[in-house]
Amino acid sequence: MKTIPYLLILLRFLSAIAILYLGYFVGEKSRNMILALMYFGLLTDIFDGIIARKAGVSSEKLRRLDSQTDLVFWLTIGFSTYWLNSEIIKYHWKSISFIFGMEALCYIISFWKFGKETCTHAWLSKLWGLSLLIAFTFLISFSTANWAFYLCLILGLISHIDVILIVLILPKWKFDVPSSYHAWKIRQGKSIRKSVLLN
Repeated sequence: MKTIPYLLILLRFLSAIAILYLGYFVGEKSRNMILALMYFGLLTDIFDGIIARKAGVSSEKLRRLDSQTDLVFWLTIGFSTYWLNSEIIKYHWKSISFIFGMEALCYIISFWKFGKETCTHAWLSKLWGLSLLIAFTFLISFSTANWAFYLCLILGLISHIDVILIVLILPKWKFDVPSSYHAWKIRQGKSIRKSVLLN
């Protein structure tokens, strides 16, 4: 049980490499395979944390590894989506660049304050991840940026603001902080209740 979370993270990383390969070298014919790998990767992301918490191995090392693998995973899907739908991505480049900028800002502020990357696994970030899944499903399957795409942008903005607030509020670096409200409670010296399923 204790090694399963690491294996799931490894599988997600390998899926990211496969997605990158399929998007760049195979192209149009790889759409269904990329979708399958994307949903598989999401399942590994859900279960690695749950199993780690139940097995008592949810350490800083594991959670940081999980967080950075998530970043690589979604970036590879983003690049593959660009290769498959370059005109759509170019048309929306300003809003997409803004979200990239928010992500970078989270890292900059966290490194400036704590000397480490962010690893909050916040609830709003998880919600944004689900919206990414839906938006990429429409982009990859139907080559369309519809309501799911715009919802993803809005949730991306909100979730990144929440992460920035978490980093600014926390007195010291901490992983698995559900929200900026929980960060405030931690700052006040109060205990917070976490969910086995979510944090």
